[in-house]
Amino acid sequence: MSANKTKYMVVSRDQNAGRIHSVRIDNSTFERVEEFKYLRTTLTNQNSIAEEIKSRLRSGNACYHLMQNLLSSRLLSKNLKIKIYRTIILPVILYGCETWSLTLREERKLRVFENMVLRIFGPRRDEVTGEWRRLHNEELNDLYPSPNIVWVIKLRRMRWAGHVASKI
Repeated sequence: MSANKTKYMVVSRDQNAGRIHSVRIDNSTFERVEEFKYLRTTLTNQNSIAEEIKSRLRSGNACYHLMQNLLSSRLLSKNLKIKIYRTIILPVILYGCETWSLTLREERKLRVFENMVLRIFGPRRDEVTGEWRRLHNEELNDLYPSPNIVWVIKLRRMRWAGHVASKI
């Protein structure tokens, strides 16, 4: 067992829980950490999902920027762009979302990201002034026929809860 790869984490709401910074058993030392990655998911000692969502949004943003030339192309239909979003970008963000307990702040961050991606629908000419303008969020919601990202997460959580309940 390699001592530099062996770590432990105390998950507790009590800040004073497990004050020891390392544990030694026989010839192995276990270092205490505040967070670590497990199966590409960031786990924290406060059981906070905020860091995981930040990480997922960074990955989704990188994926979006890799696809941006394709998504901004006028050669692709809006339906095809939506399919690209749902099959390539969205799964990157939603990996492991069945276990997330979202706060309103995190819901807002997810919606802001989704609205940024949905700007692929392009600008719209204002009927009054005749000038081009960005689409308002309500207009984006009307153009995007699927449930928004927060609803998708809630639906997946409910499906997961039903799956767990059926095993009891």
